[in-house]
Amino acid sequence: MRIIGGEARSRQIDAPKGMDTRPTLDRVRETVFDVIQFKVAGMDVLDLFAGSGAYGLEALSRGARSAVFNDHSPAARRVIEKNIDRLGYREKTETIGLDAHKALDLLGERGLSFGLIFLDPPYRMSMDSVLTKILFLSLLSQNGIVIAEYSDIAPEVPGGMTIFKAKKAGMTHIAFIRLGSEEEA
Repeated sequence: MRIIGGEARSRQIDAPKGMDTRPTLDRVRETVFDVIQFKVAGMDVLDLFAGSGAYGLEALSRGARSAVFNDHSPAARRVIEKNIDRLGYREKTETIGLDAHKALDLLGERGLSFGLIFLDPPYRMSMDSVLTKILFLSLLSQNGIVIAEYSDIAPEVPGGMTIFKAKKAGMTHIAFIRLGSEEEA
């Protein structure tokens, strides 16, 4: 795996071994960053199901201010930490090792909000309750974007959020979600 754009372009990153983590392919990240390329600089980023940390690291490479990485797997967190150090982003990052809902609760208690939130959960996991919690805890900044990867069924977004763009890269579907209703889109 490699970083595909920005200051760390072409630098290699590791992915956790085994079948528990499914690394995001370069072409999927390229599709995502083609859509959000002008919205990354200066943003605070949450990579909720981080795996290798590829999404958050890609955002940092493209000028994001900070990134919080969360993954429940100790092996994934070790890989994320190694990738952070390899790219020199230690001062801009924090790594958490909680269940996604507990991580969101913690971030909400701290009063944080993010301009970009990446959701790349295990494919069989529903993101509906995660999106509801993000909305309820005000974790998405006013002009922020949630990027949600899924296999076949788009997430149900709660009232107060809308999917404003959908893309497909290979077998992967990507929903771009923001605050507001469809009428405001």
